[in-house]
Amino acid sequence: MGTLVARRPRSKRRSRRAGGASVEALPALSSLTELPAFDELAMSDAQREAYEDDVDVLRGEGADAREVEPACVVRLDRSFPALMAASGLCRAEFSSRFGVVREPSAAVGDWVALRRPEHHDMGVIEFVLPRESDIARWRGGSRVRRQTLAANVDEVLVVQALGAEPVSCDRMVRSTVVAVGCGARVALVLTKADRTTPKVLAADLARIHEVLGDDVPIAVTCTGSGHGRMDNGPLAQAARERHALWGERGVRSLIPAGTVAIVLGESGVGKSTLLNTLLGTNVLETRGIRERDDTGRHTTVARRMVSMPGAGIVIDEPGLRSLPIVGHEQGLLRVFPEIASAAQGCRFRDCTHTHEPGCEVRACLEAGAFPWARLDAYLSLAREMRASRVALDPDVTAGPSTHG
Repeated sequence: MGTLVARRPRSKRRSRRAGGASVEALPALSSLTELPAFDELAMSDAQREAYEDDVDVLRGEGADAREVEPACVVRLDRSFPALMAASGLCRAEFSSRFGVVREPSAAVGDWVALRRPEHHDMGVIEFVLPRESDIARWRGGSRVRRQTLAANVDEVLVVQALGAEPVSCDRMVRSTVVAVGCGARVALVLTKADRTTPKVLAADLARIHEVLGDDVPIAVTCTGSGHGRMDNGPLAQAARERHALWGERGVRSLIPAGTVAIVLGESGVGKSTLLNTLLGTNVLETRGIRERDDTGRHTTVARRMVSMPGAGIVIDEPGLRSLPIVGHEQGLLRVFPEIASAAQGCRFRDCTHTHEPGCEVRACLEAGAFPWARLDAYLSLAREMRASRVALDPDVTAGPSTHG
């Protein structure tokens, strides 16, 4: 079976097809100025060892080892990866060992064994190295629809827009459970604080701390100009009084040099605007606000790494309409450890923690071990997980019972 070859488009208007899907013309590599340099990226010891093993395999197959080097996927345009290696930036196709590639076999953040044959205009991805973390979601009702959003990520920045109305914690809790279940740290970034008031902001932060506890870092930012962004303004004061970081400096402190983070959030919450602010230039496209619901519009279509001056690397992710919780039971247990622990003491294994006698979770609630808002968030996600088990393959939901 032959390799999937991505030929260069003859013009910007020409469309292409990969595995049956239409693909727009790829941007020129010279235009991708926001990507990190190779020395900003770092393989783990385990990945380096796996790479050396892969080189031995290729050498045994007759390949010239001098043509092989480690590379990191730094951008993905419609399944066509751009990779950064010591020799520079290049596009790559997948080796025939991958078969016909209908969906990406490598995600942004993946390290690969890249072969760059002489007189070949593209590199060839021979192997994808083992991942240290895998930020993923399940799509649809089948276990084969697992989608990796990014690989080898240290931290997930969950982005949520503020407004005149109280902020909803549901998406933040859901994203936190998914991220922790995938092996990454989590921080929250609340954008568009200029659309709220100090009083509402203080109440929002108190609600978030009540549900997620005090261990999840929070940064608050403004997208507009003027007094709202002032470090000594009333919004900044309200944020700091509730133990939140403020402004661009606060966000940068969440992603120090050497860190790889990914921003997750729904379309229109201000992810691209936030990254442009951190970059100090409008490299990433943004769009206006929809008047009917006062939210931004979907902008990002490519997954890509962005190097932040004076900070680490951020993966810009297209807005996610849905973020199923299925398959992330371990994340639920880690985000709500005291509730999960109390559930082990319930009289009935299938206790719903609502009305059953001998419910240790309700007893702990009444004793003040955790607030009702925190338990309510746990029960909501646990119910969703229970319903998922009815329809999904057991491999998806394997793991300790959530007792709820």
